[in-house]
Amino acid sequence: MNMVSIRLITDDAKRLVEFYAAVTGLAPTWYTPDFAELKTRSATLAIAHARTMALFGAGAARAADNHTAIIEYRVDDVDAAWQRLADVLDDVVQKPTTQPWGNRSLLFRDPDGNLVNFFTPVSAEALKKFEGV
Repeated sequence: MNMVSIRLITDDAKRLVEFYAAVTGLAPTWYTPDFAELKTRSATLAIAHARTMALFGAGAARAADNHTAIIEYRVDDVDAAWQRLADVLDDVVQKPTTQPWGNRSLLFRDPDGNLVNFFTPVSAEALKKFEGV
């Protein structure tokens, strides 16, 4: 088994795709006006308008209603990412902080309120966890 993507359901796909393109530097691929993907080497962030849920089961997902998941991106230098994004992010939950498990982490919310974590492993143990990844 291989995890392929996380899909966010939104009422404003264009806004959310533009946000993720700006913060990640990734170019989105639009498949329809209601569906786009931003691909990394290891996984894809898919963003779809709430209208697409009619294809799966109307009402199965509610836009901008996530209170449990955190979308995480490993970045080369979280402090450099913070410097680049400080004026772009509207909802910063936590500025770069070194966590007890050895990652330096920047936590913020996207325009729909989803939590996003940019992190850089900094301790020897955290770095070892990501060797070869």
